[in-house]
Amino acid sequence: MRLLVLAALVTAGLFAQETPTEREAARDVLKKMGELEKSVDVSGWVTRLSAANPARDQVTARAKQLMDSELLAMGDDITKHPEIGFAEKRSVEVLTEYLKRHGFEITMGVASLATAFVGRYKGNNGAPVLGVILEYDALRGTQGAFHGDQHSTQGPIGMAAAIAMAEYLERSHAPGSVVVYGTPGEEMMPPVAKTDMFKAGVFNGADIIVRSHSTSASSRPAPGFGTCCLNIDGVKYTFSGAPAHQMTPWAGRNALEAVIHLFNNIDAARTTMRPEARIQGVITEGGAAPNVVPDRTAADFYIRYPDAIYLAQVREAVDNAARAAALATGTKVKIDNYGQLRDGVSVGTLDEVGFAHMKRFGATQIADAPGKPQGYEETGTVSSAIPGMGFSARTSTAANHTYEMETDALAEVGHQGFVVDAQAMAALLFDFATHADYRAAVKKEFEGIKALFGEYQEALKKVYTVPRVPDPR
Repeated sequence: MRLLVLAALVTAGLFAQETPTEREAARDVLKKMGELEKSVDVSGWVTRLSAANPARDQVTARAKQLMDSELLAMGDDITKHPEIGFAEKRSVEVLTEYLKRHGFEITMGVASLATAFVGRYKGNNGAPVLGVILEYDALRGTQGAFHGDQHSTQGPIGMAAAIAMAEYLERSHAPGSVVVYGTPGEEMMPPVAKTDMFKAGVFNGADIIVRSHSTSASSRPAPGFGTCCLNIDGVKYTFSGAPAHQMTPWAGRNALEAVIHLFNNIDAARTTMRPEARIQGVITEGGAAPNVVPDRTAADFYIRYPDAIYLAQVREAVDNAARAAALATGTKVKIDNYGQLRDGVSVGTLDEVGFAHMKRFGATQIADAPGKPQGYEETGTVSSAIPGMGFSARTSTAANHTYEMETDALAEVGHQGFVVDAQAMAALLFDFATHADYRAAVKKEFEGIKALFGEYQEALKKVYTVPRVPDPR
């Protein structure tokens, strides 16, 4: 077991960042990270915590019982009643009522978000504080809201693990507390819910935070810094023109032409961008009537790159494309950077132990090698400040954000993976709560990786130089 884990981590270190440029720039940083991983003895922790433990078995059996008897059905129910981000009233009511019945006190509307909540077990007993993220929002689709990312059962999974651990800590009189965080709108911004909750102090005091998410293969990330879906700037471009009759368009200024120019200008700018950049937008307002020159249009964009340093250059190019579109059409543009997602931290001491638990509980479609480093939640805000793990046992045969993945949430492949996640999550929380030396190793690794992140950013700044463009002669 130890040799297999060590080999996997060595392989992961060779591909620890997403682009060749990042890997080359971060060569010295990755070397230091490799030394850190050896010093915390990740493979040794996997071996030690994979040993039989009857008390832990009781906790994981309780999590499975809750899933089989009630919580899989709850997940199915939420799947069949999808609600998009920040409108998840029914889903939140279902989740919080269940938590109340199992000894949790609920605080609603945290961070001024109506569908965000915190649940604290009434029998909590000091540190360590075990945090569990619950999600429940559906995707926005052309046919209506749908659970193509299976957030519908992420809440029930987290509750099964949280309740099982809370009951154990109270029953055994062991120190520790369990807190669940209901986080709305994972698939939407603004607002960026977890970031707003973090800034409001909602996650203060947590020693570890865990979460589950749908996937088509059972996997875990390599240790390091990164994010699931690239660093993102969410930006809205609103163009203002002047209305006129379409028979006399010269009397107005066409905001629709401006937003079309924006897309064309972006396509032209792509030719000198690094290939990993992703610029994805939709026109959310395009005018009201064909016989009136549109005087207001808007486009919503996610601008992405694997790291925040080069993302700044991509963002500047898109902003300039919008300014140029306005200048060319005689309109004006408002640029609203309404949200951003950034790198989080992943730690091998948690991810490798959690992955071993997932395999032990029957995860399928195993990806043996660790994937790219990424924080356990999408904003990077929480996962760059508090260590944790995102559990991802296979729950679908389809890709994320598809109708097929929603169908699988109701099928055996979904149910089987959901139960695996709940048991593995409960097992990792048990390990963390009951081994002070393990908590110390997690903290050492997490703080070490955080310290290397600044060095990594500085290395990238030296690589991503901006070409000098001389004045025309």
